[in-house]
Amino acid sequence: MLIVNKPGVGALDRARRLGVEALVIEPKSFPDREAFYGRITDELEKRGIRLVCLAGFLLKLEPGFIRRFPGRILNIHPALLPKFGGKGLWGHHVHEAVLTAGEKESGCTVHVVDEEYDHGPILAQIRVPVLPGDTPDALAARILKEEHRLFPKAVEEFLTHIREVKP
Repeated sequence: MLIVNKPGVGALDRARRLGVEALVIEPKSFPDREAFYGRITDELEKRGIRLVCLAGFLLKLEPGFIRRFPGRILNIHPALLPKFGGKGLWGHHVHEAVLTAGEKESGCTVHVVDEEYDHGPILAQIRVPVLPGDTPDALAARILKEEHRLFPKAVEEFLTHIREVKP
């Protein structure tokens, strides 16, 4: 299933085309973050979902949510962690930081989520060269292509090696 926190995102159309159940759960509909994540947890558990994969979900997860799915939340980040991760380093901010630092390469990382921003065991990475004259948008576009290749492979490998995602 797909859960998004904003209506109108492209992933909703794609899920519908593929016959994947999709829900929009907006944080502003809840009195606090705990209630918001409680609803997401309820929806996932009601359906027996045992692995959570984050892609484009830019909200910090509540510790209680992470504890409900220990070692079973995977995230993709548009940089080579542990570099260029942490609070405030998402989307174009990551690519701007990479370029400002004069890095020769960047890339993307799939990792297991823990209670720290962009932390947790790294499962896979792909390196992408930083080219002369790169802009944040140009670098982001090249990295996004690799994210689309890496994340499904990393999820498949994760599931293959652990054989079963235990609740």
